[in-house]
Amino acid sequence: MRLSRYFLPILRETPKEAEIVSHRLMLRAGMIRQEAAGIYAWLPLGLRVLNKVNAIVREEQNRSGAIELLMPTIQSADLWRESGRYDAYGKEMLRIQDRHEREMLFGPTNEEMITEIFRGYVRSYKDLPLNLYHIQWKFRDEVRPRFGVMRSREFLMKDAYSFDLDQAGAVHSYNKMFVAYLRTFARMGLKAIPMRADTGPIGGNLSHEFIILASTGESEVFCHADYLDYEIPSVDTDFDSVAGLQGIVDKWTSLYAATSEMHDEAAFEAIPGDKKMSARGIEVGHIFYFGTKYSAPMGAKVMGPDGQEREVHMGSYGIGPSRLIAAIIEASHDENGIIWPEAIAPFDVAILNLKAGDSATDEASNRLYGELTAAGRDVLYDDRDERPGGKFATADLIGIPWQILIGPKGLADGKVELKHRATGEREILPLGDVVSRLTASK
Repeated sequence: MRLSRYFLPILRETPKEAEIVSHRLMLRAGMIRQEAAGIYAWLPLGLRVLNKVNAIVREEQNRSGAIELLMPTIQSADLWRESGRYDAYGKEMLRIQDRHEREMLFGPTNEEMITEIFRGYVRSYKDLPLNLYHIQWKFRDEVRPRFGVMRSREFLMKDAYSFDLDQAGAVHSYNKMFVAYLRTFARMGLKAIPMRADTGPIGGNLSHEFIILASTGESEVFCHADYLDYEIPSVDTDFDSVAGLQGIVDKWTSLYAATSEMHDEAAFEAIPGDKKMSARGIEVGHIFYFGTKYSAPMGAKVMGPDGQEREVHMGSYGIGPSRLIAAIIEASHDENGIIWPEAIAPFDVAILNLKAGDSATDEASNRLYGELTAAGRDVLYDDRDERPGGKFATADLIGIPWQILIGPKGLADGKVELKHRATGEREILPLGDVVSRLTASK
């Protein structure tokens, strides 16, 4: 993509309404634009990141055996009355009526709807286990939306829902999502620590939040420092192995880890002094097992192997991709802008033509742009007629992992400069070596 033809509305000044780093940087980098309180348009740069996050989420959900579908944003109030949550949910639910005065709502979550879909088609234990997920917009009318997309009213959610014959099967489904979440966040360059959590209005009695540590985190968390060194489950993890997955979950829940709401001071004090860690944290995922909380009132039953009908056991599992992007920025930035993990960066490489209009730099830039694109790299080519300082500032602000600096002086010797955004390290390379160097780094 040539920057001269791209829509990238960079802001030079920090917006006054932005209270936290991610909100400031997302606005300044032209990723989002506020359209109403807690409601944002995702501009081209932001959408590229959102799509890359969604792709990783999908790959790991599919790897675990979950199956994607897509449910509507508007739901019938009658479904929520069946579960008993319509009146209990509170003012966060946006209640509306259609032209026929039928009561509807903009879905804040989808337990009721997925249960209705399940009961309409599944009759036998032979069709279990089943885990259905989608990536869809949600709306919760926060009393005080703030911090940009970190706490917005409209947000993107990956929500998955598992159905099992009994508690043992449901726990295995829960463990699948537990392991899938560890892998998902690790692929985005994050170390997420699972912490025992309150189930809140979702209900149930087994729940974990996945927390990343960030100095600007919204809540205080407490955990054993060894979690930072735990190895992430491998790509060839067998999600059908009950014992194998339980072993991974047991390891990742064997040490103390709790949010402030679930904190046990006595248990924390029992940790050796050099292993105690209290820090700020940001929730990036939440998983729940809640048994028959929804299947019982809504009549979601299957015929068991003994010929008797049984209410299925359920769980739900959420990741907020839109919120997750803000969390990543909170954990990965410097005074110059965003530092994207390579897996979710909007572009892999930025080519900075430091003297647009010069025949030699234009030719070299165009050559690398074509070769890198052909090699499968996402390239942003800054071909604007602008001073080098402005190009450096833009590239740092939007956080492209690799920057290629092409100027007349270096090019006279057949050399260009390669900068790694995360470390600031610079290399002088022959022009002909750049593609192989960046292809090897992928």
